[in-house]
Amino acid sequence: MIKLKSLHPDDQAHQARLEQMETLYLSSFPKNERKPFQIICQKSREGFTDLLSIEENGQFLGLAITISYEDKVLLDYFAFAPQKRGKGYGSTALKALLEFYEGRRTIIEIETTSQEADNLEERIRRKRFYHKNGITDLGFMADLFGVRMEILSNNTRVTFDEYLELYVKTYGERMGEFVKEATPSIPNPKKPEP
Repeated sequence: MIKLKSLHPDDQAHQARLEQMETLYLSSFPKNERKPFQIICQKSREGFTDLLSIEENGQFLGLAITISYEDKVLLDYFAFAPQKRGKGYGSTALKALLEFYEGRRTIIEIETTSQEADNLEERIRRKRFYHKNGITDLGFMADLFGVRMEILSNNTRVTFDEYLELYVKTYGERMGEFVKEATPSIPNPKKPEP
């Protein structure tokens, strides 16, 4: 059974697991989409970020890093160890994550599928994965540090202003300079064809 284990960056008993998480984080996300891991840990100390180890029978499978403000939770990073990918763990872990944050509006960012990219097929697969698991488009996109992102949720309504507020309240006013609503917005969000 998959479990989410919340880790604190200063807990010496979990340092080895945190190192596994950091290694997976650095290898799974492009440099231009990563925050410095030490800043993520600092935001965890401040109570804004959850560092969640995804485990089965004590074995490390992957990570979920979230940012929380009021009733909103942003799934900032979600990744699995390469040898664990494609085995159904993602759907099970996403379900566990949504249960972990039950009653809260969960926001997910994915790289846009509406423009050419070297990894377009991967982006489309990612979007299909989320749609297959009940995640829906919010109908707007954001430019996040210059990267165009589609914004999704757990079938709850979140406006761009609420999305931006989450960043500004947790990472500071300056984030408003780096998180912009992208135009044009998605007029009628549709699920990609299977």
